[in-house]
Amino acid sequence: MGSLALSRAAVLDQPAPSIAGEVARIAREQLAPLVAGIDDGTVYPAEVLRKFGAVGAWGSHVPHEGPADLRCAIQAMAAIGEVCGATAFMAWCQDTLVWYAANSTNIKLAKRFGDAFSTGRVLGGTGLSNPMKSFFGIEKLKLKGRKVEGGYIVRGALPWVSNLGPDHYFGTIFEREDDQGTASGEPGTVMFLADCSDPAITLTPCKPFLAMDGTGTYGVQFRDVFVPDELILADPAGPFVKKIRAGFILLQAGMALGLIKDCINIMDEVDSPLGHINRYLPQQPVHFRDLAAELEAETMALARDPYNEEETYWRKVIALRLRAGEASVAAAHAAMLHCGARGYLKSHRAQRRMREAYFVAIVTPATKQLRKMLAES
Repeated sequence: MGSLALSRAAVLDQPAPSIAGEVARIAREQLAPLVAGIDDGTVYPAEVLRKFGAVGAWGSHVPHEGPADLRCAIQAMAAIGEVCGATAFMAWCQDTLVWYAANSTNIKLAKRFGDAFSTGRVLGGTGLSNPMKSFFGIEKLKLKGRKVEGGYIVRGALPWVSNLGPDHYFGTIFEREDDQGTASGEPGTVMFLADCSDPAITLTPCKPFLAMDGTGTYGVQFRDVFVPDELILADPAGPFVKKIRAGFILLQAGMALGLIKDCINIMDEVDSPLGHINRYLPQQPVHFRDLAAELEAETMALARDPYNEEETYWRKVIALRLRAGEASVAAAHAAMLHCGARGYLKSHRAQRRMREAYFVAIVTPATKQLRKMLAES
């Protein structure tokens, strides 16, 4: 754990704005030229993701002697999102992978992967879309596992997992097929790290998306994969998911904050040539500046204490995530209307922002799931 502790200390020595500032600089200089390729699926920005990690973007939210603070991670993600929504999503994938390893009680796993994930030397993502839906009664778990000596054998398929490649890892959950259920009679669940280099794991490219095709998103097939005990994040998974769920959702606010800020920038950019007619539109940049400031202030307040176990806190996290998704779509819609025909060109980023905004609203937990969660909490 020595190298992880030193890496963590180095990150803590930097004030949060310096990390976000360095991330913003890299985004402007090295990510911006790649955005069109990331959007159309010809570029996966692995090297830029590693450079973000090298300046501390993926390590600031690692728990330090108990508490954790997500503010810097969210600010860094927002800086990325102001340039590219797809890469902000990949940033969230990497951040969640770090979050899983950092919170695992599997000491061997934390020692092996903690520093590699948090520095970006090893990239990866999260396969919790299906499990998060299953925990709220929307889907059934798609992966099944059975206990064997030294680990589990896992089979099944996940339709979409992002920020992947042949040497990447991701965290996900399977349902136990043996008799080790929960006290309530529900089947037991186990969370683990999946190693994409395993020959029994197959990555299949997805059909083209509306946007963000360069996010390393694949369908993942598990064909009797042996998952050793060394890759188990939590067994059982339930209490672990409850611990990490607020961080999982709160980190997504970084995607929304960055996108909304650039939509405001787009509206400002067309004010000089089109302001005389745009003033008749009901939503103006000032409205979104106020909304973004509110969302950021609430996000930063909640991000100070991601382990808060109060139900009122959990409801606030869900409600904030819902508002952030809806605000993203509203801001992108307004930017399109302010740009008019010029925003309808494929070369204009306003239409890209519109497509990215819908992703913020539908990525798990989607708008409809968040509303269901609020209704039932």
